[in-house]
Amino acid sequence: MDTPTTDTSPPVSLDAPASELFFNRELSWLRFNDRVLHEALDERTPLLERVAFLAIFSSNLDEYFQKRVGGLKRQIDTGLKTRTSDGLTPEEQLKAIREAVVPALQTQADCYARVIKPKLAEQGIHLLKWNELSPQLRTRATDYFQKNLFPVLTPLAVDPGHPFPFISNLSTSLGVMLSNPEEDRRAAAADGDDSPGLHFARVKVPAVLPGWVQLDDEDDDPADGVHFISLDEIIRHNLGGLFEGMTIHEVEPFRITRNADVDRDEEDAEDLLELIAQELRDRRFARVCRLEVDDDPSLPMNRVLIQQLNLHPADVYQMPAELDYTDLWQVHGINRPELKYDPWTPVTPPRLADDESNIFSIIRAGDLLVHHPFEAFGSSVERFIRAAANDPDVVAIKLTLYRTTSDSPFLPELIRAAEMGKQVVCLVELSARFDEERNVQIARVLEKAGVHVVYGVVGLKTHTKTAVVVRKEAHGMRVYAHIGTGNYNSKTARLYTDLGVFTCDPRLTSDLVEMFHFLTGRSLKKDFRHLLIAPVNMRRRFVELIDREIQHAEAWRQRGGDENDPLRPLIIAKMNSLEDRRICLKLYEASQAGVRVQLLVRGFCCLRPGVPGLSDNITVISVIGRFLEHSRIYYFHNAGEHEYYIGSADWMYRNLNNRVECITPVYDTANQARLKEILDVMLEDQRQAWDLHPDGTYTQRQPDPMRPDTAVGTHVRLMESTRKAAKSLTGS
Repeated sequence: MDTPTTDTSPPVSLDAPASELFFNRELSWLRFNDRVLHEALDERTPLLERVAFLAIFSSNLDEYFQKRVGGLKRQIDTGLKTRTSDGLTPEEQLKAIREAVVPALQTQADCYARVIKPKLAEQGIHLLKWNELSPQLRTRATDYFQKNLFPVLTPLAVDPGHPFPFISNLSTSLGVMLSNPEEDRRAAAADGDDSPGLHFARVKVPAVLPGWVQLDDEDDDPADGVHFISLDEIIRHNLGGLFEGMTIHEVEPFRITRNADVDRDEEDAEDLLELIAQELRDRRFARVCRLEVDDDPSLPMNRVLIQQLNLHPADVYQMPAELDYTDLWQVHGINRPELKYDPWTPVTPPRLADDESNIFSIIRAGDLLVHHPFEAFGSSVERFIRAAANDPDVVAIKLTLYRTTSDSPFLPELIRAAEMGKQVVCLVELSARFDEERNVQIARVLEKAGVHVVYGVVGLKTHTKTAVVVRKEAHGMRVYAHIGTGNYNSKTARLYTDLGVFTCDPRLTSDLVEMFHFLTGRSLKKDFRHLLIAPVNMRRRFVELIDREIQHAEAWRQRGGDENDPLRPLIIAKMNSLEDRRICLKLYEASQAGVRVQLLVRGFCCLRPGVPGLSDNITVISVIGRFLEHSRIYYFHNAGEHEYYIGSADWMYRNLNNRVECITPVYDTANQARLKEILDVMLEDQRQAWDLHPDGTYTQRQPDPMRPDTAVGTHVRLMESTRKAAKSLTGS
């Protein structure tokens, strides 16, 4: 946990240098990942969930190095010297990143080795090294090697006849320094040099096998617990069979990360599908941007790896305990419910409780707001698409897919609808980072089934989460829609908090139809009446909404309003990340005018809150916990008129300028009340919330010991609220 410094600096104005106005994006993100790691450190987190957060921290860092560090290295390679808002060059950012990452890795290792492993052992879950195995377990590990690993492994030596092998991204390998005893004897006899002639060899740890191998037999006494050993430990201590007759001097596990920030020119591409497929092929061979080794690296081996992979010593990271914590997901999967969060089964939204009712008539009765994972994705969003595919009166379905799964329930429904003669249009975003390969496959499957697959607007990533259903009814065609904050992904819908609204309100659906025309037909639409669509009108509309609060603040001050006045202008914004400088400057302006600005930003935040004279009236909170906070909510007080918006966009430059995004107003007062509850619960959180300070540090709030209710965080409160609401409305 950070310790904030006391801010005694003089007031800051909007004319101040950018370094005084904004935090560095890359370093702010690392602080976010530190908050994720803290969930593993926090004794209040159930033990196996602490294991999961160790894995999440590493997975986040893997993506960060691929995208952000890889991008910085590409800038350096191309000679770009662009400085960040706080004045750092790419080289200076890399240095600062390393200085932040190294101690975080040590914290992770200490947590794992000194806290988590011993506590797991107390619970009968043993994560063992080779020298900790009993003779019986060692025999089983050796048998596992002979049966499952020896036939699969391919040792690759490096010598004049064998070039340095290709090493795939995020793969774990064992580097081996070995010598030929016969060659060494001949060399010693010829010139008296008895030092071994070392050669490098590489053994890849197969990713198709579990990273942790359970060594227990069904006849073992369950009271003895379960025993695991990592795959690379088994290989490491059975290498003699792979290098028969050779002398092994050093064995070191290592792992590489390749740059995923590959440049792309869509303007000249004749086939975007093929362009993305080629990019995936190119990415396999992209430059290495990180080398991870164990805590006791072999210097001769490191020199070989650094030279062959074209790295700098600063690209090498020593991992003090485990090399790859993402394999710990297997340990988290152990069936020990008492060591995990209390199970949660998403609740069917009360208005959808009757499976036999017509979902379109339910939507006609009034807009329906759903909140995942508290409310079920399957009985709401999946049901909506399934009903549209099977309803004979539905004539068209249009859907955007940004991230989904290969076994998504949406795909067979869309295919069935197309086979029934409905017009089905699916916009597949091929450029969704790290999901490109899956999306390419999905696009090809849908195309073969007769679905009209499009890839959006050239140069813009389609990030909006929207679905349109056109239905033939008594008075003509009626359009139904779903507008959400999260992807059409049934798996992440159980892990991410997201919102969606089902509507047939013509104010919204007419705009949405025109948005799809913009996406599929190159419409030159210049404005939308109700929806905020990026990059067309979203930035301008958000600025107008903030400006309106500034105007209200001027009137409020003239009335002599005090800080507790219920009519004091207020902006509340919840998002994943905040980076756009123009929006930040506008929020500073609002703060200076007297507008209260309360920001809920889960990830990185480049805005400085609480700076005297600049952002006195701005607070920033980050909520980290059981679920990943992914929903976006924007609230504007508007002199008591209370306007709420939800949608797919953060206040980031890329979302407002380089992506197609959709933010919708929420008109229904009951739905507005639900959004207010979510915001209030998060703003009041004393368990999961972290406060951002003017110096960039975060402090986690602590419950009031005199109030046990404050020890319950956002997610538990919302689970309880959802369950209670469902019971009161359904009577069950």
